[in-house]
Amino acid sequence: MQQLSRVLLFLFIGVSISFGQEKDSIPKKQSKLFNYINRVIKDTVAEERSQFMMYPTLAYEPETSLEIGFSPLFVYFANNDKNNRLSEISGFTFFTVNKQYGARFEHAIYSDQDEWFFLGEILVERFPLKYFGIQSEMTSVPRDEIALVDAFQVNIKERVLRKIGKNFFLGLEADFRSLSSVEFKTDNGQLDNLPFGAQGTTNIGLGIGLVYDERHNVLNVRDGWFSEFGYIKFNPFMNSSVDYYNIVSDTRFFTPVGKRNVFAAQLLGQFNFGGDVPFNQLALMGGQNMMRGYFLGRFRDRKMIATQVEYRMLPLKLGFTERWGATVFSSVGSVFDEFDNYSTDKLRWAAGAGLRFLLFQKKDIWARLDYAYTPDENGLYITIGEAF
Repeated sequence: MQQLSRVLLFLFIGVSISFGQEKDSIPKKQSKLFNYINRVIKDTVAEERSQFMMYPTLAYEPETSLEIGFSPLFVYFANNDKNNRLSEISGFTFFTVNKQYGARFEHAIYSDQDEWFFLGEILVERFPLKYFGIQSEMTSVPRDEIALVDAFQVNIKERVLRKIGKNFFLGLEADFRSLSSVEFKTDNGQLDNLPFGAQGTTNIGLGIGLVYDERHNVLNVRDGWFSEFGYIKFNPFMNSSVDYYNIVSDTRFFTPVGKRNVFAAQLLGQFNFGGDVPFNQLALMGGQNMMRGYFLGRFRDRKMIATQVEYRMLPLKLGFTERWGATVFSSVGSVFDEFDNYSTDKLRWAAGAGLRFLLFQKKDIWARLDYAYTPDENGLYITIGEAF
């Protein structure tokens, strides 16, 4: 889901309430809201106990006009044992004045002693995305050739992994993707050359996943490695309208720098092989996690390789508080159709900086605001947890 131009509203409104008013001066009708905000700001919940919060968001984007939504977050340790890894379930739901809507939920759930690991996401939305074409060489696309794709889509990806050794998990992956009610709009009306999948597709894929995971807190990793290799086959005999396979390789490295700071790096590869791939299931470059600053799908093709580095100062040494942090980051990546056609001349780059606010002090969970710059466009992102 595209996160450009999102403006988080009310999340930290309780800061001024909590520190600027006495509790006795607050009307009784506001006391429940005050108590909730006060618990979030002061983080009074014991470290081993589960925590839930929901905050409103307000956004504006040219494609949707005004967006109003809510973002829930639930974090916990299995059996309330902080020796277990921190599990998280997060989401974002929105409605727009143009009668568009969407919801995304992501989760990383660890059972007691890490015997099972559930990693996945669910996306349901009617939300327009810009379509610049598939040619990876494109740098400047004429305005009348940029299409706005309006469609209803449902994506469900789930990994069910079993521990097979220390930090190693192996299991099944399932990927369901449905795109319907598709419409391409340009300044000149309909797009002349529609890509494969423009009439809508329903695809079901099954595969295997191997994960190495040293992370203890997926929302803010300070030390360790994460590496995932996933293989998924989309095939007609599973009621899929396509026949191809997808490989994902995702490796991340984190190391502390002193007592407060963290250096993080990620190398991501997405590769499609076999038959035709629907335009919405190609490797999409951009978005809030990798290649921040580019509109999601600004460049798309059968394959993508991208990498990013980030230096996180969590928290900053301000003296009067330890709830603010900052980051600087940069990334480089490219999309291409075949490995023979990969060229460093087609690399795109992005860079930026961000602010952090410590939401749950005892669980080390931060809200992030990132601003990224690219030669083509810029992006503003606000959400919970780090990009990777």
